[in-house]
Amino acid sequence: MKIAIIGAGNLGLSIAKGVLHSNGATTMYLTKRNLDEIKNFEKYGNVTVTSDNREAVKHSDILIFAVQPGHFQAILEQVKDLLTEKHVVISTITGFSISKMEETIGSDKYIIRSMPNTAISVSNSMTCICSNELGKKRIDLAKAIFNRMGHSLEIPEEQMQAATVICASGIAFWMRLIRATTQGAIQLGFDAKEAQELAMHTCNGAANLLIESGTHPEEEIDRVTTPKGCTIEGLNEMEHQGLSSSLIRGIVTSFEKISQIRKG
Repeated sequence: MKIAIIGAGNLGLSIAKGVLHSNGATTMYLTKRNLDEIKNFEKYGNVTVTSDNREAVKHSDILIFAVQPGHFQAILEQVKDLLTEKHVVISTITGFSISKMEETIGSDKYIIRSMPNTAISVSNSMTCICSNELGKKRIDLAKAIFNRMGHSLEIPEEQMQAATVICASGIAFWMRLIRATTQGAIQLGFDAKEAQELAMHTCNGAANLLIESGTHPEEEIDRVTTPKGCTIEGLNEMEHQGLSSSLIRGIVTSFEKISQIRKG
């Protein structure tokens, strides 16, 4: 695959690393205004760094845009005359709709929206993907790219805002739960480093149990709760204090806020 990443900032470079480490590109172009920050990527041999977006588009088939939202429209205008039937346009820009992209470059292009989260930097992102009608023919290609850096899921575009809350904001929600578990472990006598290690790896194990087994969370809870035991007593106290309802209310509040921002 001939891939260009237009906008090699934190997200763009995380995607580049994921693709390169899995040998997912025959050639790659990285664009950025300040080339000094990305020169070291030339060590891969098949990577060209440039500040010329048009050069990158000319020599690539898959175009992944990871620029600031305020710059995206102008960059699309800058390169639209170079786009051909071979190009697949993949946007990672939050809030920039497919219809808006089509207005600029045309509905006769393969257009895909993606929403990775920050765990893409450790190849463990949950990335949601949607496309225009023509882009459906290339959706498996986009999923293959993002599956190299975690897991991807195709959803309707109208669910992208909700996915932003669950997957992107969700990283912060899970971090807070891990921090709370860490604090509890410290109170029980572990030092801070040990406490965080226990919390992180237990959280990771819980998620992987569900991923690997395909079971419902309550099934796994039943495996570790015994009558009159410490686990069920702890769970019930958490629920009495509003654990589940607080988390759900926080998710809904976050979604209401992102909906207001889009209307504004």
